[in-house]
Amino acid sequence: MTTPASRTVPLAETTGPGEPRPPIELADLSVMIGGQGGDGTLTVSDLLGRYFVKRGLYVYTSRNVLSRIRGGHADASVRGSREPIAAVKPEVDVLIAFDNEAVEMGKAELADHGFVIYDSTGFHIDLPNSAGFPFATLVGGPLGQPIFKNTAAYGAASVLLGFDVDATRAVIQDRFQRRGGEALEKNLKALEIGRKAALDATGVANRYTIPTGDAHDQILTTGNQAVALGFVVGGGRFFAGYPITPATEVMEYLQRYLPAYGGVVRQAEDELAAINMIIGAAYTGARVMTSTSGPGLSLMTEGIGHAATAEIPVVVADCQRVGPSTGQPTRNEQSDLSHLANLGHGEYPRFIVSPSTPVDCFDLTIEALNLAERWRVPVILLLDQALCQNTVTSPRFELSHVRIDRGKRLTAEAAAALQQYKYYEFTDDGVSAVAPPGTPGVWAEVTGNEHDEWGHVSVNPVNRVRQMRKRMEKMVRVRDELPSARLYGPASAKVGFIGYGGTSGPITEAMHLLEARGVATRYFQARTVYPVPVHELDPFLKGVDVAYVVEHNYTGQFARLIREHLPWHHEKLRSILKYDGYSFRAPQIIADVKEAA
Repeated sequence: MTTPASRTVPLAETTGPGEPRPPIELADLSVMIGGQGGDGTLTVSDLLGRYFVKRGLYVYTSRNVLSRIRGGHADASVRGSREPIAAVKPEVDVLIAFDNEAVEMGKAELADHGFVIYDSTGFHIDLPNSAGFPFATLVGGPLGQPIFKNTAAYGAASVLLGFDVDATRAVIQDRFQRRGGEALEKNLKALEIGRKAALDATGVANRYTIPTGDAHDQILTTGNQAVALGFVVGGGRFFAGYPITPATEVMEYLQRYLPAYGGVVRQAEDELAAINMIIGAAYTGARVMTSTSGPGLSLMTEGIGHAATAEIPVVVADCQRVGPSTGQPTRNEQSDLSHLANLGHGEYPRFIVSPSTPVDCFDLTIEALNLAERWRVPVILLLDQALCQNTVTSPRFELSHVRIDRGKRLTAEAAAALQQYKYYEFTDDGVSAVAPPGTPGVWAEVTGNEHDEWGHVSVNPVNRVRQMRKRMEKMVRVRDELPSARLYGPASAKVGFIGYGGTSGPITEAMHLLEARGVATRYFQARTVYPVPVHELDPFLKGVDVAYVVEHNYTGQFARLIREHLPWHHEKLRSILKYDGYSFRAPQIIADVKEAA
């Protein structure tokens, strides 16, 4: 069957009369897929990403979906590159559109050499460098369901991009074989339908070529998955949570992995129950964690304060999204920092650590568990939607350096040797040794009220001052144990960037682009954001003339914290802010640097 193409323009066909033009090599490729929710845009993105992995390319995927089951516009992008990447490419090389809205949204980002493949079942477009195929109709007859149009679109794209046929089919087999023989067979047929349509169309086949890369020893993962695995490897054994975008996958992954290691996962009725469940489990001696996002964090605030004053170690993973209130559950933002740094009523210690890569997510989850038990405080693992849910090529997680620190835990023998046991005993470092409840001969009272060393409720002013100092001075004593910042770029550079979390990829890409233009820059990637790492930021800021704090919020929350704690560097700080729900792209950062300069 010959499939009609609504329009194809021979951009890559000839260099002159009768002379075939070689395909355009794309060593850094971006494909955008768009349509209505339920069209299968994420499936196409996943298939393309899997193929790029087989080619040894570095991969970064992002998604723009609404918080609903079906309907509404949804799009995804997948980037494959021979060089390490962790950001969306500024321009689109290939656009795959299942509806006209995807075309309207994507064509503004299309590169000069870019090409559009679209499902012409229900609409037609008149754009150069485009080809329309009635994917839904083509698969609906032979396969009985139009949903297989997404696999057909992958097949057409594989022809456009000059994919290896065997590797293209292997991706389908890897993706669908676990769903059974019928699903695999139908998807393989849909693949061939899409391939044949593109091969029969004029000017589509082998328009581009994709080189191989050297990233064959890498894995494809997300921040949420890395957090879950870090919790398992780090000795975490009790997790309670409530489903909330974009944190839900942490609980889902743990439901899959944790029981095999003797762990327990509980889906609570709400976030209030979740935080109190992990407090109870931590008191009994388990290593614990919950995950949530902004609205859930608000509900957990009182419980986190209770854990802090009761000196019970808990870890809370906050996957930030657009706020306030319900906000935009599926979009990216970093606007929880001010709330976390001033979490709840009263004053109490808390540590906020922030990973920027999946490896960081794995490592810092383990470190958060260690810090919580070593210092008996709440530790916040500060993430963002892009880091949590976007898929990225990553080195395999290193297990040889994993270290478990349970803090001052008394064995039954050590507890029996004590003349008296005080759960809140005053010590030189502010950390009291504790024994799990049920330890023979040990009894303690644990309360969220102000208390004395034995845990008895106390309003004595002298005791109050001592207990406050005991707790709050942990914020100073912990300094050298908190995760250190990472520095990138030459020490002689006078232009600096400061950021954390998911901004790291766009910042480093902007640095490379600026370097190519002769502008040297440095980057301070904060891995501890609270307490503010003054001892690290001060020398960094002394070495630059200007420092751009890059963050996803309206008020420059991290910049304000830095100004509060390092006021003598106030004049050097500039903010580069983005709060539209979409992640930074490198040219946007460069444009803001130019404007500020």
